[in-house]
Amino acid sequence: MSELLFKQFELTRVSFLKNIETITAEQVSVQPEGFNNNIHWHIGHVLTVTEQFMMGFPKKSSHLPANYIELFGNGTRPSEWTGDVPSVDVLRDQLKAQLGRVKEVPASMLDEKLKKPFLGLETFGELANMALFHEAYHLGQIHAMRKLV
Repeated sequence: MSELLFKQFELTRVSFLKNIETITAEQVSVQPEGFNNNIHWHIGHVLTVTEQFMMGFPKKSSHLPANYIELFGNGTRPSEWTGDVPSVDVLRDQLKAQLGRVKEVPASMLDEKLKKPFLGLETFGELANMALFHEAYHLGQIHAMRKLV
């Protein structure tokens, strides 16, 4: 089962990366009416939340800058961005590197209980599954936004 989960991570991430590589610089910064964010934010959000779920960012992972929580964490939006915001190219490269780190997570970790349940999830494997769902959800948002911009 763990092999299937990691294969699904790779399939989802490769699809995500292929999709963002075809988006223009103009498209990433447009926030369509009815949406709280733009494509640039969704890309950074997927990166940041996956790092939180899978690597314990920001406390247990230093692979991403700490300010990513303020830029791309839950409840944030591009209209509130200040300071240096990484480009989509930088985020894309970080997404690729992150996939490598995710694939290195020991399968034995999937059975580990979380210190505290999160959204009804009790094991690291359940949290990893949530990360997959989350990424696919945001890929759907990007698809919808691309049609509108």
